[in-house]
Amino acid sequence: MENQRTVADGIRLGLRALVHAVLGGAALLAIATVVSVLGPMLALDLYTPPVAAWWTVFTAITVQGVPFLLLGTLVSAAIGAFVPERVFQRVLPRRTALAVPVAGAAGVVLPGCECASVPVAGSLMRRGVAPAAALAFLLSAPAINPVVLVATSIAFPGQPEMVLGRLVASLASAVVMGWLWARFGREEWLRLPKRAGQAPGGGPRAFVSGLQHDFLHAGGFLVLGAAAAATFDIVVPRSLLEVFTGSAWLSVLLLAVLAVVLCVCSEADAFVAASLSGFSPTARLAFMVVGPMVDLKLIALQTGTFGRAFAVRFSAATWVVAVTSSVLVGWWLL
Repeated sequence: MENQRTVADGIRLGLRALVHAVLGGAALLAIATVVSVLGPMLALDLYTPPVAAWWTVFTAITVQGVPFLLLGTLVSAAIGAFVPERVFQRVLPRRTALAVPVAGAAGVVLPGCECASVPVAGSLMRRGVAPAAALAFLLSAPAINPVVLVATSIAFPGQPEMVLGRLVASLASAVVMGWLWARFGREEWLRLPKRAGQAPGGGPRAFVSGLQHDFLHAGGFLVLGAAAAATFDIVVPRSLLEVFTGSAWLSVLLLAVLAVVLCVCSEADAFVAASLSGFSPTARLAFMVVGPMVDLKLIALQTGTFGRAFAVRFSAATWVVAVTSSVLVGWWLL
């Protein structure tokens, strides 16, 4: 009888935490929406149209990212509280070289964006998954999940080679980065702090404390990344971007840089890429491959989760690998 009460209390506590998390995410979305409306109005009243534009871009990125950040922290907390380490030991091969491509391919099961992948990858590492495998999952999940691939097919109707190119280039980039980390990565670069105040063991209490910590911690860095992206969008003139469209190589590099600073959600970046009709197909492929793996808000999230030493090195290497993969796949398929 006592055991049944304990189980019932645990279920109630877990459901309560889930409801609070959803309500918290909804509240943040509501606040961001109100700010996105009132911010431009206030800026226009102060005769500062650039500030109004900054508010619009900033809140758009934040509103895009919060639902998927909430999804990621829910999954992360659930993994940390309810999934024993032996599960991952059975699913993933023991050899890191084999675990990396398996984890990269497993990214197809998480229909979220890069905001969700960072806390999940951190939770996987805390549960004993090799960092190289967890990082391969972090990079592949936002880029090869079914939602993203379907959105790409809709954005590029009658061009299945663009969908295939995105799948191949993204998965290849994730696997290569996992292998590179396994070979050259150092433990001192990767910081994996324990959650402050986390309940010992597992169960609903650990789920609640993990959810609260991950969501609040990662949410702050999401805001910082969104602010940086909005600032770039306002400061850099559009006339400067048009200079690069005449060169195939420069256009690839330009869109690869724009993918970093614009911070478009991976579920929506295909439509942005399709609208860039003045650029080559390979350049637009690079935009879609780089964006889910390296952008300002993702760098900020990685910094908050894994440390600055990791984020700087990993993001720079990922950008180079993603651009190279896009060029090779674009030359092959497009």
